[in-house]
Amino acid sequence: MKTILVTGGDGQLGMCIQAVEKQFGGGNNFLYLTSADFDVTNSSQMEDVIKQHTPAYIINCAAYTAVDKAESEKEIAFAVNAEGATSIARLCNDYGIVLIHVSTDFVFEGNTPLPLTEEMQTIPTGVYGESKLLGEKGIEEQLSTYFILRTSWLYSEFQNNFLKTMIRLGKERDELSVVYDQVGTPTYAKDLAEVILYIISSSSKSYGIYHYSNEGVASWYDFANEIFKTAGITINLKPIASIEYPTPAKRPSYSVMSKGKIKEDLKITINHWTTSLGNCIKNI
Repeated sequence: MKTILVTGGDGQLGMCIQAVEKQFGGGNNFLYLTSADFDVTNSSQMEDVIKQHTPAYIINCAAYTAVDKAESEKEIAFAVNAEGATSIARLCNDYGIVLIHVSTDFVFEGNTPLPLTEEMQTIPTGVYGESKLLGEKGIEEQLSTYFILRTSWLYSEFQNNFLKTMIRLGKERDELSVVYDQVGTPTYAKDLAEVILYIISSSSKSYGIYHYSNEGVASWYDFANEIFKTAGITINLKPIASIEYPTPAKRPSYSVMSKGKIKEDLKITINHWTTSLGNCIKNI
């Protein structure tokens, strides 16, 4: 029986892992740790926890994800996303632990309308993306037994996310405007959780950086439109340009990721985003 530590265990992805872990059997011992239990900015606390539980894997879901707020809270974002990830990798190397780390499409500039591969140049445009990219580089420098999974537009029935915000606003308002010129792929966090657990259950040693999202392409407007249609909500939904909805952090205009590598190396199939959205709304 393996012990698996899940950091950020009370966050969206951590809760999704908890929801699907029994599907993978194996009798593994999962420990879901909050930031109080396992503070990624506190190396000595992390080491004490690792010594106590001797995990085979750490799934790092802990992250500073407030994209706009990061522009004014740069130190906190870098402490968690960059220095924290690097510290975890260093401890994983010291104690022979495999690290599964979750990263983001925000490491890319997103100005080229081509599916993003793992080999493409990373040029983040904001503090959040910069901090996550520095975390990736820290992991690569400290450790060889790692999986970095870059994902995009995560949603689920847990915690706060775009899906739940749209459903709430759709019940409160008659009209809503959503940007149409930022294009990517929505990703059901339970699907990502299943891929993470498959990596563990299959004892994969195909280490490296991977892209994972659901299949297909959408703008935020398309995503919102499908949410309302699937949830049976009637609303006047208006498409607007990003310039009409300015935010402190610049978003990638095109962040559709190629899943060729992860499908080939891990032999997985991936749902279309509309299929997974339907599954999630049924669960809600």
